[in-house]
Formats: sequence, structure tokens, C-alpha cells
Amino acid sequence: MRRVLVLHGPNLNLLGTREPAIYGRDTLASIDAGLVELGRTLGAEVECRQSNHEGVLLDWIHDASAAGFAGLVFNPGAFTHTSLALADALGGVSLPCVEVHLSNLHAREPIRRRSLTAPRCVGQVSGFGARSYGLGLRALLDYLTDRDGTE
Repeated sequence: MRRVLVLHGPNLNLLGTREPAIYGRDTLASIDAGLVELGRTLGAEVECRQSNHEGVLLDWIHDASAAGFAGLVFNPGAFTHTSLALADALGGVSLPCVEVHLSNLHAREPIRRRSLTAPRCVGQVSGFGARSYGLGLRALLDYLTDRDGTE
């Protein structure tokens, strides 16, 4: 069974109450529970973590492979647009990553249209609200199957 690590960046702990017109009303707990269930359905074990601290996210990325994870689904939040450190961490590990975002970054303010982390990922899903996470998980598992030639 493949293990997937889902990482949520800063302010995502406020989902459900933070700017619901942009980010929706789904809570982080409901998104995580849905991902764990979807993972079971797809034959994967999903572990979800959230931090508002860049260094914690870096450590989790660095340690993911040694911890037995096959890949990452990552919403870096605002760090998407500012963190060379997270981009370097994603490039420095041998794990595929799918970047996800609740809102469509390309329809947002100009500063949010550029992702420093996406070039280090195998793909990006944005603009589908909480569904972006499930789409990202499915895409990552399909990518791993195609890459490895296994189910």
C-alpha cells in the first residue's frame, strides 16, 4: 500500500471561517477526513499535517522519503509565492509532489499568480475548492502507477 503525505501550509488551519467566499466553508478536518477515506478507496494510506511554520514544513518534506512516503500532496498556502526554501526542499528530495490550491491562483491578485514551488512538482491542481485536494491525490497516485508500472 502506498503512503502519501498531505501537507497544508500557513493559515489553512482557519479553513471554514477564513474568507469563505474565496476558500469555501469546508474545514481542514473535513478535507483531511475526506482524503484519508479517498486514499482507502484508492488503496493508499494518507497522512495529513498542517503547519504555519516554514521550517516545520521543510523538515516534513526532508523526512518524508525516509518515513516511507511515496509522494506528497502539498498546499503551501502563501509560501507558494515566497518560499525558495520550500522550492529547494521539493527539488532536493526524490519524491513526486502535486501542488494543490483551493482557489484559482491565476484568477487572483498578480502576486498570487506565480508559484515558486510548482516548477518542482509533477503538477498543480487549483480552483476546485476542497475538491482540488482529492483531484491532486488521484493525480499523484496515477503518476506513481504510470512511473512504477504497478497498481
